[in-house]
Order: sequence, then C-alpha cells, then structure tokens
Amino acid sequence: MFSRRHFLHTTAAAAPLLLAPSLLLASPREQKLIVLHTNDMHSRLDPFPQDGLPTAGRGGMARRAALIRQIRAEAKAANAEVLLLDCGDIWQGTPYFNFYGGELEYKLMTQMGYDAATLGNHDFDNGLEGLVKQLPHAGFEFLIANYDFAPTPLAGRFRPRRVFRKGGVRVGVFGLGIELAGLVPDAKFGATRYLDPVATAREQVRALREDEKVDFVICLSHLGYSYDTPKIDDRKLAAQVKGIDLILGGHTHTMLDAPQPVSGPDGWTTTINQVGWAGLSLGRFDIEFRRGKHVTASAMVVPVSPAVG
Repeated sequence: MFSRRHFLHTTAAAAPLLLAPSLLLASPREQKLIVLHTNDMHSRLDPFPQDGLPTAGRGGMARRAALIRQIRAEAKAANAEVLLLDCGDIWQGTPYFNFYGGELEYKLMTQMGYDAATLGNHDFDNGLEGLVKQLPHAGFEFLIANYDFAPTPLAGRFRPRRVFRKGGVRVGVFGLGIELAGLVPDAKFGATRYLDPVATAREQVRALREDEKVDFVICLSHLGYSYDTPKIDDRKLAAQVKGIDLILGGHTHTMLDAPQPVSGPDGWTTTINQVGWAGLSLGRFDIEFRRGKHVTASAMVVPVSPAVG
C-alpha cells in the first residue's frame, strides 16, 4: 500500500518527459514499473479547437501516442516496464463515434498498446450488439467483474481480472462498472446483471492475492470518484475493501490535484487517482519494487499539449 509521503505530484512539461530519478538505476533484485492511465476519452481523437477556452489546442490521440512512445523508449533504456490502462467511457462525444461506432477509438488505442480497459456507461451507447461489433477492433482486453453478461450476446467476451507479468512482478488488475439502470436506457444493456461492487471487489482481491499470488492490485473503476449520497464511489470502495493498492477511476471527470490515499480495513491504505476527461492528460505512477514488494512510488500528471505534436 502507498502512503502520502511516497507521492510527488508534478504537472509535467509535455516534452521532453524524463523518468523519475529513482527509475534510472535498477539492480537485478529491483523492478521498475510505470503505470499510465486515462479515463473518459469520449471519442476525442483530435485536439480541441482553438476557441479561446482553457482546453483550446489541447489533447488529441496522436499527441498521446507520441507521449506514450517516448515514455516507453525511456523506460526501456532504464530497464523499466510499462502498463497502459483505461477506465471507461471510451466512446461518445464527437462525430467520430456517430459515424464509425467506436471502431476508430479501438483501433487507435490498439496502436498505442493499451494493455487493458474497463467499461463505462457510454460504452453501451450503441447497445450490446454495438459492443459485439466493435470488439474485434480492440487489440487489448476489457476487464469487468461486476457485470454479468451470461444471458446476453456478450456472454464469455470479458474476464473479471487479469494478471500481468512485468519483469519479476505480478500485477493483478480487475474492473468495476457503474450501475447502468437509470443511467443507460434499458434496451442498451438488456439482460446484463449488475453485481454489488464492494462484494465483487473483495472477491477479486481475494482471488488475486490468495490464488494468483500477485504483488500489486489495481482496480480499474468507472464508479465515480466521490458522491455526497450513499451511492458507491471510489472513496467508499477503498474504505470498505482491504487489499487494493491503486484505484484508477473514471465517470466523474475528476481532475485530482494529487492521488488521494484512503484508509480502509485493518489499516490498509488505497490510493485513488483520476485525470479529468477527453484525453487532456495522461496519469503516471512510477513504482519501484524490491523482492516483489513496492517500496517507493511517485506520481505525475502529464498534459497532452501542442508541444508534443
């Protein structure tokens, strides 16, 4: 688990991007891992228009791809591994989705080398058949643990969790989605059953920790960061579930000033992060492991700005 003192929050210049000093030297008994994450891209393939707003000229998948290539090249030189993840709502928001139904988003994410994503509510905007149609274009895996698709055309298409081997480290990743009823038209998700996120998360952590023997657990969440109601969110999840190291979130388009630690059962601390929306920023965690245990971590938000293009 992380503590607040382990984090250094940086608004990074878009280029050049340098690795944290702790990643520059690694002994054979150490492993350096860079976790990159996005959320709520909403079909924003191009940069925002030059319209005088704070988002003017920012974002764009080509620029993000350039950043990711640069980070991977620097990671390789530093003997570090990279894990690239997304937290849902890949679709909906520009005419690209209306015309192409999500095909372009999946193809571009595949070219960027995404390892895994979870599902957001807008990823159902073309219904279950729309997801079925576009999945062949996704060269990465969707992880979702609390949607039961058994009686739908998506039965058997997704796994709840996956273990990624990054050097000598085993990283367990699972996904959680928001309740679709009342948020998405019933016809769009059909007979999909929503399962309690807290109970589901506990089972996924148990399976990853006890059965899979992972060293680190990441939850890809599309629950939302925080609500002033009993509705489940990332903070409530962290407070109730022991064993999640990192919750990467989406849905609420929250741009956190720094990753937030939340105390959970038995003294466990889970760290939560979310990086706004529309691909304006790339979240990054640099984590150092020794003998399978993480000992240091730093975090930064990397703006996807015109200087990269």
